[in-house]
Amino acid sequence: MTTAFARLDAATLHARLTARAEIALLDVREEGVFAERHLLAASNAPLSRLERLVPPLVPRRATPIVLVDEDETLAARAAGVLAAGGYTDIAILAGGVSAWKAAGFELFAGVYVPSKAFGEVVEVTYETPHIDAHAFEARRKAGENIVLLDSRPFDEYSWITIPGAVDCPCGELVLRVRESVPSDDTLVVVNCGGRTRSIIGAQILIDAGLPNPVVSLKNGTQGWHLAGLEVERGANRVAPPPSSPAHDWARQAARTLASRYDIPTIDAATLTRFEAERDTVTLYRFDVRDPAEFRAGHRPGFLSAPGGQLVQATDTFIAVRQGRIVLGDTDGVRARTAAAWLHRMGFDHVFVLDEAAPLDVIEVGDAPETVIGLADDEAETIEPAALAELLARGDALVVDLGSTRHYRAGHIPGAWFAIRARFGTDAAALPAAPLIVLTSPDGIIARLAARELAAATGTPVKVLAGGTTGWQAAGLPLAATPEHLASPPEDVLLKAFERREKREDAMRDYLQWELDLVAQVRRDGTVPFRL
Repeated sequence: MTTAFARLDAATLHARLTARAEIALLDVREEGVFAERHLLAASNAPLSRLERLVPPLVPRRATPIVLVDEDETLAARAAGVLAAGGYTDIAILAGGVSAWKAAGFELFAGVYVPSKAFGEVVEVTYETPHIDAHAFEARRKAGENIVLLDSRPFDEYSWITIPGAVDCPCGELVLRVRESVPSDDTLVVVNCGGRTRSIIGAQILIDAGLPNPVVSLKNGTQGWHLAGLEVERGANRVAPPPSSPAHDWARQAARTLASRYDIPTIDAATLTRFEAERDTVTLYRFDVRDPAEFRAGHRPGFLSAPGGQLVQATDTFIAVRQGRIVLGDTDGVRARTAAAWLHRMGFDHVFVLDEAAPLDVIEVGDAPETVIGLADDEAETIEPAALAELLARGDALVVDLGSTRHYRAGHIPGAWFAIRARFGTDAAALPAAPLIVLTSPDGIIARLAARELAAATGTPVKVLAGGTTGWQAAGLPLAATPEHLASPPEDVLLKAFERREKREDAMRDYLQWELDLVAQVRRDGTVPFRL
């Protein structure tokens, strides 16, 4: 029997979003489609990866959830998946995003929009100082005492950065800056790929009371490229950990920040109470240290969310704005810094776990993952070596469910790319084969999708054990070409530097889009900032 899910009209949903009660708004379209137009308060949780994305985004199964798509089709399918996974309060936006627009409400392009908009509001409100690429380079060539800190994670920094930049992710800036600058009169310039983390990074150093002059690099690496200056690839300069005096300064600066914004520090007993109440009040627990530190040892129940990324892409970590958010680290610096930002982003219930709170058990490695329906899958697997033999004989077809970004970086030779949620229409584009073998980066999504693809094609389907990572671990090759796309590459929004055509036009459009967000967010009214 088909379950009937409630439909909410746009006006009712808008009222609920502004009521400051617990609600999770999930847009279940692919990221590339979502990025064309979506509701500001929505977290993107594509149907293709829903079982994996929703448990950390919406950890409390009784949380009211509203699903959004284009025409209710994907939302209805997603509702069934979530209901089967134990979620009990599910509704669908009647008429999808078109109905929202028709009701006179705002739709937004892009991804990480609340965080991007917040960065722009920060710059306008605090008048965060900046310097453009040519002025910065002229001062550097003149021999001025300058340090350039790239506030992105190392992988983004190493992929493409500005010559001479030192990597210091945004969440690490207060902790590491004093060890990274030679003197108090050194000009500290903070950059990122575009604008947000440049602004947020520079402003947090100013807020922390760094005695140095601090500016953001206007328009970041994209602005640098558009100014006709050379970028650097493969950089590996990393800001050093703090010495004892630098660490003392960072601790005091973070405490002052937390005090200024009334961020409460809780003890272990309060955390235990929050955990006991998490069936009635949503609870997020984030370890905001570097991921390598997290994997070396962390509190059970905490998820890795590096502080800079938690602020940069908040909607990918938190879907319930009125839930409790507990941040932890080992010295209070990064937790208090991130908490000060989340408070100003409009989150009402942000707490820092006292770094001295006792810890009886330490969990090592990645946090355990909850995946809806994974225990119920009955997919038959095949080992990489056996698949290689079948492919050599032409007796199997590989279908890759990784993102197009992963697929284009390297896929099993001859593999076809497909989007799981589009099997109903796109499976017909796959060539005939006696056996289909599904893969995804680690095999999880492939396992969930095997039965669906078998039903769509009428062909036996197996899953590659360990996914594409397992194939590589077996010493088997990947290929970047040729590309075989059964589905359109609408699952990701490419960054400007990833574009194959009109790259500079994409950069200019992106930078202008960020600037225009301030007015649009104020018109929308569903995501309040507190500056």
